[in-house]
Amino acid sequence: MTSSRPVLITGAAGFIGFHLCQRLLAEGREVIGLDSMNKYYDVTLKQARLDRLKASANFHFEHVDLTDRDRISALFQSAVPETVVNLAAQAGVRYSLTNPHAYAESNLNGFLNILEGCRHASVSHLVYASSSSIYGGSTRMPFSVHDSADHPLSLYAASKKANELMAHTYSHLFALPTTGLRFFTVYGPWGRPDMALFIFAKAILAGEPIDVFNHGNMQRDFTYIDDIVEGIVQVMRQPATANPNWTSAAPDPATSSAPFRIHNIGGSSPVQLNRLIEVLEDALGRKAKRNLLPIQPGDVPATFADVSSLEEATGFKPKIPIEIGVPRFVQWYRDFYRA
Repeated sequence: MTSSRPVLITGAAGFIGFHLCQRLLAEGREVIGLDSMNKYYDVTLKQARLDRLKASANFHFEHVDLTDRDRISALFQSAVPETVVNLAAQAGVRYSLTNPHAYAESNLNGFLNILEGCRHASVSHLVYASSSSIYGGSTRMPFSVHDSADHPLSLYAASKKANELMAHTYSHLFALPTTGLRFFTVYGPWGRPDMALFIFAKAILAGEPIDVFNHGNMQRDFTYIDDIVEGIVQVMRQPATANPNWTSAAPDPATSSAPFRIHNIGGSSPVQLNRLIEVLEDALGRKAKRNLLPIQPGDVPATFADVSSLEEATGFKPKIPIEIGVPRFVQWYRDFYRA
């Protein structure tokens, strides 16, 4: 990433997008941030993130929805970005149970508009958000990008799997280097209010009970935001290349004869939900009132990332355990919400 051309980050006012923009701006990069500012969660939080980014002269904001084909096309033509990181999407497993059309519109049609923009602007590398959710019904742990992942359990997961297939098509047809990152559970300051850590902190401080699904026996590969951003930046610097050893007789799902790559990006150390709650209680100085419930439809009991392919490609290793990351989140939460 040494070109004078800008980096385009979609979902710039979102949790991961905000932190990535901050990192790139600190490195002196010119960043174009795109976001629709939709109301999936508190727009006030998104605006607060955005206000911080706008303090940099190297940050340029575009209030655009991915589904607006004409405006997305015009943006690529005018900006001609060197690298694109697509983090904008309709997120959430549970939300997809009641609002399925939002996922087709944003995650499929919107992603197609990004692919077309990259193709016509000769973008050197598209990095995009996939999800650990695509492993769905698989019980083979840890989840490896070299194993098939063809049994998603939610429409959200299916849309992310579709993104990988769409990206491969463009890598094959147009030699567009694409790298998909299967994010595992990301947490930290400025996080999303629909995520468990955020919901739990708010309820515990208010003295309200928390809903603990699967009786707290869920395991998640919690990954601190700084580790995630470091991994993304390392990937951005190494555009995907064709695997010379790839063969159609025994196809590797994570690579291709085209410039296409898939990586897991996670903590590679799953934590039981009950343990996360204990660490959160210690950081808050309060005990939670737990409402133990069965697992919800679309949820998976455990996630565990094999990040060896990412480590081999970039040297990435997650460093921050929940015993350090959760207190950092709590400190930010108290400061931001004056809780």
